[in-house]
Amino acid sequence: MLAKNWKQIGFVILIIAVLFNITSKLINKTSLKTEALESAQYMLEKEKNNNAIVK
Repeated sequence: MLAKNWKQIGFVILIIAVLFNITSKLINKTSLKTEALESAQYMLEKEKNNNAIVK
């Protein structure tokens, strides 16, 4: 039985893995506002470091 249905079993496992991946990405999604603030803070720190090195 397993030899006949290995494609269907693999397909079901694949669907479960994809659904789990999508669900975890939706739950752990960061907001655009948070991403923009973190990016701005990072750029400011880099700017300060570059100015300190130049002086």
